[in-house]
Amino acid sequence: MKNLFSNLKGDVLGGLTAGIVALPLALAFGVSSGLGPSAGLYGAIFLSFFAAFFGGTPTQISGPTAPMTAISMVVIAGIIGANDGDLAKALPLILMVFLLSGLLQIALGAAGLGKYIKYIPYPVVSGFMTAIGVIILITQALPVLGYDVKKDQEYVTTFKPFAEEQLLEKILQDESKEGLLVLEDFQETISRAEQIDESQIQMEAEFMAGKSASGVVGSLRLLGRALQNINWIEFALAVLTIFIIYGFKRITTAVPSTLVALLVVSGGAVALGVDYRPIQEIPSGFPTFNWQIFAGFDFLGLLPYLGAAVTLALLGAIDSLLTSVVADNLTKTRHLPNKELIGQGIGNSIGALFGGIPGAGATIRTVVNIQSGGKTKLSGMVASLVLLIILLALGPMASQIPAAVLAGILVTVGIGVMDYKGLKATPKIPRTEVIIMFTVLLLSVFWNLVYAVGVGLVMASLFFMKKMGDIASSHSQIAPVLEEVLWKDEKRLSKELLEKVFIKHINGPLFFGFTSDFQQLSKQIPKTAKLVLIRMDKVPLIDQSGLYALEDVIIDLEQQGIDVLLVGVQTQPKYLMKTIGIIGKLVEEEHLFENFADAKEWTLKYIESNPKL
Repeated sequence: MKNLFSNLKGDVLGGLTAGIVALPLALAFGVSSGLGPSAGLYGAIFLSFFAAFFGGTPTQISGPTAPMTAISMVVIAGIIGANDGDLAKALPLILMVFLLSGLLQIALGAAGLGKYIKYIPYPVVSGFMTAIGVIILITQALPVLGYDVKKDQEYVTTFKPFAEEQLLEKILQDESKEGLLVLEDFQETISRAEQIDESQIQMEAEFMAGKSASGVVGSLRLLGRALQNINWIEFALAVLTIFIIYGFKRITTAVPSTLVALLVVSGGAVALGVDYRPIQEIPSGFPTFNWQIFAGFDFLGLLPYLGAAVTLALLGAIDSLLTSVVADNLTKTRHLPNKELIGQGIGNSIGALFGGIPGAGATIRTVVNIQSGGKTKLSGMVASLVLLIILLALGPMASQIPAAVLAGILVTVGIGVMDYKGLKATPKIPRTEVIIMFTVLLLSVFWNLVYAVGVGLVMASLFFMKKMGDIASSHSQIAPVLEEVLWKDEKRLSKELLEKVFIKHINGPLFFGFTSDFQQLSKQIPKTAKLVLIRMDKVPLIDQSGLYALEDVIIDLEQQGIDVLLVGVQTQPKYLMKTIGIIGKLVEEEHLFENFADAKEWTLKYIESNPKL
């Protein structure tokens, strides 16, 4: 911390620039998440400050990102739906999920697991990132067209019969909770049902219509209606925003084009008195602590969303550490991965307590910070303070931003977040990796982001194990040594000796991906062989499946009257083989050799002493 003010001018300028760049994205991600622009702004403020203060990447700027928002959007929509569309009722559980994801990140960092994040396969990450882009583009299609499903009364009316049924169902559920016997007290039910008025039915129908339009499938379902009911003013605002974002970059990159688009299009719409739909109102004043998170906490209610919390934690970790690598390359420094995870976790946890959506290290904002002179933790803290000042001073003004402008910004984010490098490489990379990438992509878009990543990881693991099994098998042919490539120390063995001694090479770990081939050993030994010499010099590891496969092979050989010699058994395999009795019971200690020379000497003496072999 003694170097916190060592680069004061550069850090203030870098943080100021990064904060300005973060503003439109924070608002857009907040709106996209379903919690509103203030949630995006709160998340950016708290995460940027505390991730910088406690993190392990001095120049990193953190805040809501496209991948984290996509997962958050699914979580928020699911919990709101489970609470009959009541955001106030659903909010404590939503924020508890976000809090838990932050705590999990702290645990990952404290446990020293940051260095293992890099082992997540690239096809899984590629498919997921491209899916995020596709999801953003599809879900922003309706806002870009200026279509608000709740204002489409023709469509909303189709839900009114279902809305009445739902309201009646709620009455029955409430009576059940109150202990009323409906059949004996039907007058109470009738009385409550008569209190349902048209406005309640309308609100319920609008909620059901909105729910039907949510997500990728909902957006695609209503795309036709949106095209028939385009709001040309809002469509023009969105298109103009996109045009400025891409066009202004050709003029200069010194000023963030996203901010220019936000100010120009929003300012123009307000000045001209254009009739547009603004974003949700941003509360003025400092964010308030959400005590209701802990009031009436229900672990059983949180249980279905534990997987989502884990996914948010892991995704945030990956996103942040990838950005840290980018920062390292630009600054010629090295980040501390575990410390960075702790910082991200603290930031996300505190952000959740104040109603913010979770985020991660943001690559573009970090690069802008570095290019503007940021070098220490102070730059990220300054970026946070810039956003806080904007919130306190310009909150009411920011509430006038057209929703179509943020939709246009998100379209450019969706286009930019897709992994074009991975897509372009599909004709050249192995077919299994292409399958993984597109499986994750399709499942993420049309099913579930959380489950898609899990399926991708399982597929990648299975394909990897199959590949390793094939490699082990190809390097360890089940054949007499004369048909194999002889090892250097075996080339002087006589033909007569090799007719009596079958030498089996095992190259690489003996694990479950290779056991089925290995178990064929006893069936392919020539009839002239009386000894089997298993060379394990190149077996650094053996798992439980490999251990029992080896045991089965040795037992099978002994039943055929064939003795087994083990050569070059390394530490880990030897320990396990002794533990279950392969060495010491099935294979005597005198049949265990440190090197091939000793095994060869013992074998020659054995054959000389047994001329009938």
